[in-house]
Amino acid sequence: MNTIYDFTLEQLEEFVVDTLGLKKYRAKQIFSWLYKKRIVVFDAMSDVDHKTLDYLKQEFIIDPLILVKKQESKDGTIKYLFKLQDGALIETVLMSFSYGKSVCVTSQVGCNMGCKFCASGLLKKRRNLTAGEIVAQIMYVQRYLDETEERVSNIVVMGTGEPFDNYDHVMNFCRIVNHDLGLAIGARHITISTCGIVPKIRQFAKEKTQFNLAISLHAANDELRSELMPINRGYNLKELISALKEYSTLNNRRITFEYILLKDVNDSKDDAKQLAKLISGMNAYVNLIPYNAVSEHGYQGVSDIEALRFYDTLMKLNVKATLRARQGDDIDAACGQLRANYKNGEQT
Repeated sequence: MNTIYDFTLEQLEEFVVDTLGLKKYRAKQIFSWLYKKRIVVFDAMSDVDHKTLDYLKQEFIIDPLILVKKQESKDGTIKYLFKLQDGALIETVLMSFSYGKSVCVTSQVGCNMGCKFCASGLLKKRRNLTAGEIVAQIMYVQRYLDETEERVSNIVVMGTGEPFDNYDHVMNFCRIVNHDLGLAIGARHITISTCGIVPKIRQFAKEKTQFNLAISLHAANDELRSELMPINRGYNLKELISALKEYSTLNNRRITFEYILLKDVNDSKDDAKQLAKLISGMNAYVNLIPYNAVSEHGYQGVSDIEALRFYDTLMKLNVKATLRARQGDDIDAACGQLRANYKNGEQT
């Protein structure tokens, strides 16, 4: 059974008029119950008539998630393992920063991108998530935060899966949580990450939204990037940078380049110089990410001193960069790791 979270407001308005034969304003009532009052049962909609409620209960569910496991780190990071209606497992992560609460959501069950260092690809793509299944991840966390009168302030679509391989559902998800009658999370507080599906980057550029775009880069030359990230064999760095420049021209938005530092792989001074040259002149910055090791892949992260050395090299080359603080080291922190370990029977 589908979740009612699948509907954007515009889709819900069309549904209540064409299918239910109701006035258009009824959609806003239902939307408000879902996102402002955050109800979890249809009968809580006290100003919706019984006939409509009966139909909704027959055709939809509200929350499609069942909590399977929850891990809490000493740094405040919380990782959730959820089961969907078809039994598929997905992960969601809540992170606490000085600027607020950030949630990382999953967009696919498994991943087919095959990045060599990533736990997400340990289990191949089974299917795309619907917009509502992605929305439900945010709603579950928001209801948890409601207990302490806090709210989700930022969303990153960076969990398991390639968001632009599930483009339409991801965009609808963003529209729902961004809408003033939804969770009203500002567009500039929502970031979509892609490993570089060039046609979808060009499509996203033409949307002219204010959502942030992040690129999983991790190497600044084609030889190494193709080794680490098979997507580069389909869309090389020249094609990727060209698409990103088109995006910048159409949207005047800054791009984030995500760069996981892998020891003795992409962390040398020459690597930093190549990275600076690659993005020279772009409205962009580099987010350097500590690596959470995945035993199946064999890569190792760099030390704090080595990370700072790479960061300093970039800064001296006039590249704006940030060095992400380590989070969740004492839990299954890597994307897809908790799900993979659970599937492999490694519950603790």
